[in-house]
Amino acid sequence: MSDSDQADEKQGLPTSSFARASRMLSLPLGEAQRQAVGFGRRLFGADADQVEADLRTAAAEQLFAVLGELKGGAMKFGQALSMFESFLPEEIAAPYRQHLAKLQDSAPPLPSSRVQAVLRNELGPRWRDRFEPIDLRPAAAASIGQVHRGVLVGGQPVAIKVQYPGADQALRSDLRQIERLAGVVAPLAGGVDVVTVTRELAARISEEVDYTLEAQHQAQAAAAFEGDPEFVVPKVHHATTRVLISDWLDGSKLTSVADSPDEVRNRVGLLYVRSLFAGPARAGLLHADPHPGNYLVLGDGRLGIVDFGLVARLPDGLPTAMARLIQLAIVNDIAAMTAGLSDEGFIAKDVDASELFGYLDPFVEPARVDEFHFDREWMREQFLHVRSSSNRGGVGMKMTIPPVYALIHRVWLGGIAVLAQLDVTARFRDVLAEFLPGWQR
Repeated sequence: MSDSDQADEKQGLPTSSFARASRMLSLPLGEAQRQAVGFGRRLFGADADQVEADLRTAAAEQLFAVLGELKGGAMKFGQALSMFESFLPEEIAAPYRQHLAKLQDSAPPLPSSRVQAVLRNELGPRWRDRFEPIDLRPAAAASIGQVHRGVLVGGQPVAIKVQYPGADQALRSDLRQIERLAGVVAPLAGGVDVVTVTRELAARISEEVDYTLEAQHQAQAAAAFEGDPEFVVPKVHHATTRVLISDWLDGSKLTSVADSPDEVRNRVGLLYVRSLFAGPARAGLLHADPHPGNYLVLGDGRLGIVDFGLVARLPDGLPTAMARLIQLAIVNDIAAMTAGLSDEGFIAKDVDASELFGYLDPFVEPARVDEFHFDREWMREQFLHVRSSSNRGGVGMKMTIPPVYALIHRVWLGGIAVLAQLDVTARFRDVLAEFLPGWQR
């Protein structure tokens, strides 16, 4: 390890491109080693199905360990995988589900000594005087920071979000790697314009690692939803670049309802999707990190929303064109929809209108009916449909995502994936009609 890499480790995270790339390279190397061991076990008579199951479990454990330790963009990739595991066949997805879900809020934490160093640097040498008790064991640990529970002098329970040293460099390093691999990743992602999405994320890094900006976004959302019967956003008490203190929310993870009765899952799932659209409409902000770890089901039935590090600022709400394009798709006006997509900058090359309609149909299918059932089987079918079109050099590879839509696209896909994980039946179209500007009733 070089002197610079050692310095990175002492800071908290490996931040050099070499150090992070080396860690990620351990994933395919580990897989090769496991396959060799598995071959040996089969050779000596071990049950093939059991060997395969053991290999998948070991791969999931390594994925959690490596991405969790790297944090940064690598862990954000893992969080995205945790949403989209519903794309995969059950026999493949099952071993990964538990481990990837832990990346939403249970990554390996930093030692308390490093946490205290950040608090001292950001809040001053008498930082403990702000709190009555403070728990230096993290209540949650995510991609660029971890959360500790404390109580302010005066008795207010708070969440203290502490950023990992080196988080900004780690994010930049990882996104550079993803952008370089965009050509390889795009076909696997159904032809999604990975370059545009990655560039939009990269442009927001400086915002995401500055907790004063996150505090501004959170305060804006908290004011918009103050007293709301459906949603709660924690009040902000204090923020520096690397520390954010806000109200503590007691609640259960969004995924805690996965095994609940239909009526509970459907109610919570509808709240979740309503929150994604209500943000732009009421607060002028789109919460652009929709993984379940950022949502809490509170005891009074409301949905708590946390982590406003990545947002799209939409002061006028979602683009009016979205409503028009979706409704054109619903009534099968292929020509008008194609022209509208071209006007918005989605079509980079000549494309057959009927092929385009077929490619996009899965994205608007939930809006065609009054009530739609999101489940893993439907999600897998859509992924195979989109991916097969792209792999044939079809319409998916001829589309791009305009920068204004990059984070909207991410949230749309991520939200649908979460609904499929929860097996939710919801009146999705009613949500669009309520919150999309320009929706014609």
